[in-house]
This record gives sequence, structure tokens and C-alpha cells, in this order.
Amino acid sequence: MLSYTFGVIAVLLIALATQIFKVLREYERGVVFFLGRFQEVKGPGLIILIPFIQQMVRVDLRTVVLDVPTQDLITRDNVSVRVNAVVYFRVVDPQMAINNIESYSDATSQLSQTTLRSVLGQHELDELLSERERLNKDLQAILDQQTDDWGIKIATVEVKHVDLNESMVRALARQAEAERNRRAKIIHATGELEASNKLKEAAEILNQAPNALQLRYMQTLTEITNDKTSTIVFPLPINLAEAVSDIAQAIPKDKPGDS
Repeated sequence: MLSYTFGVIAVLLIALATQIFKVLREYERGVVFFLGRFQEVKGPGLIILIPFIQQMVRVDLRTVVLDVPTQDLITRDNVSVRVNAVVYFRVVDPQMAINNIESYSDATSQLSQTTLRSVLGQHELDELLSERERLNKDLQAILDQQTDDWGIKIATVEVKHVDLNESMVRALARQAEAERNRRAKIIHATGELEASNKLKEAAEILNQAPNALQLRYMQTLTEITNDKTSTIVFPLPINLAEAVSDIAQAIPKDKPGDS
């Protein structure tokens, strides 16, 4: 009977000790309440509490990775997309995180979902695909402002995926192909313009030096003869043709009946 009594006392003492002594890790803080009223924030290390009079709530100060579920939204240009994101946040004020909100983790999750839909829905699809970094900063700034009263700091918001239906994917592929063709035509036209300008400059230089033009003819003839061809078409200078025509007109023609 005596041993049973000692056992019961030992169990009670151990239970009482667990209520009196608390150990908080380096990344933990304890929000202490005295008869239901906030008293102070303690930790880390060994914390001594008065049983049944003081209560403590543990708060983790490490960064929490919150996966925002996929959200269906309609962009400003009426395109249906599915978007998901990840939010990194941490508690910077344990007192506010416990006293001002019932569950700061659930509240941050719900707020992230609604903010993701409302903010991204104000942009067009091209912005969602090409300006991801700017949208991430906008989301982070809005969430950080709204969670400030909860003692929460939003460190980073990253939009992970923007999923489109198959018809929209095909439409974007056709649009990208048309854009590539447009750029190719512009580059080709620009090259033709630059080449024509260079040919114009070369023609003006050759026009100032007729001998250089004749040398160019000879060089062209030399290049043609290196090829295995049976027929060579060589351009005749216009001034030479005009000279031959003038000589032919200057030669008197015999009239009929002349002997």
C-alpha cells in the first residue's frame, strides 16, 4: 500500500513538473497568459510557470512554406486559366500572431488564395506569362500589408504554374508562329534594304571610274570561266554599243541606180 502511495505521488510530481518547467528551442517563443490576460513573451530556454495560473502558447518563428492550392480565374482579356503559387512567411510578433488572429497559418492560406485570384485576374494573359517577377512582387506587397496586423511577415510569393486548356495552347502556338514569320520577313526586308543601299553606293563609285567598271567586268569573266559551263553571257557596255551605232549611221548608204 505504501509503495502504491509513493507511486501516485511520483506521478503527480512529474505531472506538476511538466506544468511548471517548459523548454523552448532557439526558434520558439512562448506567449504567457496570467489568468487569461497576456503577460509577456518568453524564450528561448527554460521557462518556469505557475500551474493553473499561467498558461503558455508556443509560437514557431521559422519560415513557413505555404503551398497555395490551384485557383481558377479569368484574366482581364477573358481567358480561363488555372494558377497555383507558394508563399513563404514567418511570425515576427508572437503576441500579435496569437492575440489578433485565431489561426494565423489558416488565415494566411485563405488570404493568399483570394489575393491570388483578385490580383492576377486584373492582368492579361501575356502579362501572366511574361511578367512573372513583377506580379510576384505585387502579390508579396499586398499580402505583407494585409498580414501586418497579425504579426506576420510575407517574405516571398512565387507563382509556380499557369495552366491553359488545349485550345488556348494551340492558339498561342499559332500566334507565336505568326510572330516568328513576321520577324523573319522584317529581317529579310531590312537585309534587302541594306544590300540595295550598298549596291547603290558601289554603282556610284564605279560610275566615277569607268576603268574600274571594265576591271570589274574582267573579274566577273574570270570567275565565270572557272565554272564548268559551256555558254558565257558577257554584258556589253552601253557606251560601246552607242559608239557602234553612231559609226553605222555615219557610213553613207548606196542609193538604188548608182553605178
